[in-house]
Formats: sequence, C-alpha cells, structure tokens
Amino acid sequence: MSDLISRFPQRRAIFAALTLVLLASGCAQAQVSAPKPVPSPTAPVTATPQSAALPPLVNLPDFTPLIERYGPTVVNISTTSEQAIPGAGNPFPPDSPFYRFFEHFGAPNGQSKQPPQEKVESLGSGFILSSDGYIVTAAHVVRHAKHIIVTLADHHAYPAKLVGLSVRYDTALLKIDANNLPTAPIGNSNDLKVGQWILAVGTPFGFSNSVTQGVVSALDRPLPDDEYIPFIQSDVPINPGNSGGPLFNMYGQVVGINDQIYTNNGGYMGLSFSIPINTVMSVVEDLKAHRAIQFGYLGVEVQSVTPDMAEALRLHEPVGALVASVEPDSPAARAGLQAGDVIVTFAGKPVYSVGQLPLLVGTKKPGTQVEIGILRHGKAVNLPITVGALPSPQKASDLESSPTPNPSVLKIERLGISTKPLSAKLKQELGIDQGVEVVDVHEGAAAEAGVQPGMIIEQFDQQVVQNPQQLQRLVAATPADKPVPVLIRQGKSSIFIVLRLPKKGS
Repeated sequence: MSDLISRFPQRRAIFAALTLVLLASGCAQAQVSAPKPVPSPTAPVTATPQSAALPPLVNLPDFTPLIERYGPTVVNISTTSEQAIPGAGNPFPPDSPFYRFFEHFGAPNGQSKQPPQEKVESLGSGFILSSDGYIVTAAHVVRHAKHIIVTLADHHAYPAKLVGLSVRYDTALLKIDANNLPTAPIGNSNDLKVGQWILAVGTPFGFSNSVTQGVVSALDRPLPDDEYIPFIQSDVPINPGNSGGPLFNMYGQVVGINDQIYTNNGGYMGLSFSIPINTVMSVVEDLKAHRAIQFGYLGVEVQSVTPDMAEALRLHEPVGALVASVEPDSPAARAGLQAGDVIVTFAGKPVYSVGQLPLLVGTKKPGTQVEIGILRHGKAVNLPITVGALPSPQKASDLESSPTPNPSVLKIERLGISTKPLSAKLKQELGIDQGVEVVDVHEGAAAEAGVQPGMIIEQFDQQVVQNPQQLQRLVAATPADKPVPVLIRQGKSSIFIVLRLPKKGS
C-alpha cells in the first residue's frame, strides 16, 4: 500500500510537466503530428476497428426512464415485533427429563411462566397507491408487527397504521400521514404474457431502492400453501426484503407485488413468485372499505387423478380433480355432485389438475352462478352450481370412535382386512350413513395401498358400501389385477385409492 501511495505524487508531477510542455509548444503542436508506427513484416495482421458504431441487432430495454419517473413511488417498510424466547432461562436442554420440570416449577417467587419476549426487526418493501398516504405491501411483512415505519425514496420516514390485511391473499394496506405523494400507476395483470420484460424494485437484504429485471416465466401458477393466489412466476431476482415491493411492466405500471421465492438455501435460485395486481386490488378495495373478504366455496374434497386412478375410473387420460367427498347441505351437494365425479371444467375454464380448482372457485364471489363440467362413470355431465361463501375456520376436535359391544367383525381374506359395521355414534360424529370400519389390517392388497385400522371404506369400485357382507361380495366379484377405485375416510377427510386384488385363493 505504501508503494502505491508513493507513486501517485510522482505520476502527478510527470503529468503536470507534460501539460506545461504542451501548453508552451502552442501552435507548433497543431502543425506537428506524431509519426505512425511502421508494421513489422513478421507482425500479425489485425482487423482495423470501424469508426462508425454498428446498429444493434436486438434492441434491449432501457429501464432508466421508468425508474426516474416511478422509482420514488417505492417505499421501504421496517417493522418491530416481539416473539417469545423458547426455553429462555432454562439451564437444561430440551431433551433433558428436567427441562419440563423446570418449565413448570422453575419460575422464582411465583412469577409468570410465560417465556420472556425479544424484539425482532424486519424489512420489506411496498409502493404508494394514493397521494394521501395509502401504501400497499405483502401481509407477511407487517403481520404481528407492533411498530411499522415507512421510509420514502427521499429518506423521509413516517409511522404507519395498518388498515387491514388478508392472510389468504398475503396483501396488506397501510396508511401514513402525508400528502402530495408520488403514486404508482396500476396496470392489468390479465394482459401479461409469458416472455415479457418486467422489473422489480425493493429492499433486498436491506439495500434500499434496488432494481432487478427479468421476464415472465409462467402465469396462474398455483402454490401448495397459497391455493387462492394465481401467482406470476418470473426469473426476476428477488430476495428477503423484496417482499411487498412492486413488479413493473414496461409501461411503468404495477402488475404485481413480489411475494416469495423457491429456494433450497434461502437465496434467489431463478424462481420468483408475485401476486397479480388484479388480485391485490380486489383485496385492497375491501380493506379500504372495511368489508369482510369472502372466498368462493363448493364444499368438496378433491384429489389428483393418477394414471392408475384414471384407468380405474375408465377415463381416457389422468386429468381433472377427483371428488373424494361432498359436505352435506353444501353448494356441491345441492348441485348434485357425488364422490367419484371428476371435475374437468369450472365456469368455462379447463381443470387439468387438482391445484387449479381451489383457485378458480376461491376467486368467484359468493352467489355467482356457474356451470361445472364433470365426468361421471366416464360420461360427460354439466351441472349448474351457485358458489357459496367459505365458512370461517373452526378448530376441529379429534374424533375417537368408541368400540361397539360385541361387534360383528368380518374378515375379508382377499383384501387382507377385518371390518365391522359403523356405530351409531361414529355415524353421527362424521355425518355419514354408509361405510364399514377397518378393525385390523393383515398382509395383502389393502396394506400395500396404505389402508390402516380405524379407516372407513365408503365406496368400492364406485359402489356405496353399506355393510361388511356387501363389501365381501363386491370383492369376490372383482377380477384379479383390475385397478379398483376405493373411497377411504379417516376422520372427516376422504380420499380415493387404487387397489389391485390378487387371484382368488392366493
């Protein structure tokens, strides 16, 4: 380092001397030109660079006008929350037999056994929706926060009030006490096309006003934990801190808010997911008006159609959502849907996989009348249905079936199970009036398919099972190695499985 520092004054002195020489030479410099080097006969011949710039073959996007105009509409959101410190003050490790003892009796002087709290600070992003201070962000950025601070691009910070949020749509609306703020124009996410350029602005890892770009990779992408959001998938690099920030199209319009990534290491891996702005704005309007957010509801449990299940149901290909159960007195029950039906269209849109149906249903307003297309025993049927409102979640209690005195247990050798009739109490608890209870599972086809004691067989080969004797007759009449759809219930959840029975006597 000392060598570098010592060289800088010497170079400046040489440059100053050279400048004085050039200035002193005056007009002579204009008349005298430097001699051109003569190429050696053995020197390699190099291409002469062209003086005129070639036009680009592909015009790449220039994002600077977009950022200059709408970059100030992006805000940083910092939150402070409290969370319990599990096991704080406990001198024993969690796997120690004394750990629980200390938790119950170790609080000195009769103090509260509640674990101590620690402050947690987090960062996110958002954008200014209106000039009077409404801010849109992701719900997980501000959920459980005790203090929310919104910092504008000009570094002015404001305390924010949470107007409301939706966990299912992961959208939140904030309000700050400010006026004449720059606002981001709202686009139409339905106009997005795969391959279009998009731009994300936010605060990844705390680096405010960071800009990243990419293209739309897919549309209407359902995710397992967010079945009501038709995500925009892109390759825009977003990271922790980008959540809630805007996704811009090339017109400078917000077409989504950045929400999550798919990763194995906590960082960006090329898969980013954003909530479409049309979904966001439908939630924002309800939050701003303090209206309850409602979701469409059919009252069915559905599952995937596997190739084996498609063969068992006599379908041409494994598509659609297989109805495993129908809630009593639900919109689906009133429309005539049955367990074993395969839903292939909803409101004119195709249902290729089970993940698409909750999204299509959930985004419909309760009371909307639509037509649902199903395959029943391999034949196409259209049913009109009125979408209901999703009930509020209730805490489900664990159901325990009490044994019936002197039960009539029947062993079905070909299935490898022992069954008994349903008790009156179990029928009442589960709200069903058919099926047989599995008492024991032996080696055989049922065990290989995952059947366990306590489960209930409701259908066998699309026939409603009334009692163990009927089930035994159905099993006896089934050819060997034929894929058979069997409807199994455990608690209040039902699912279809595929059985292949062995030859009789084997």
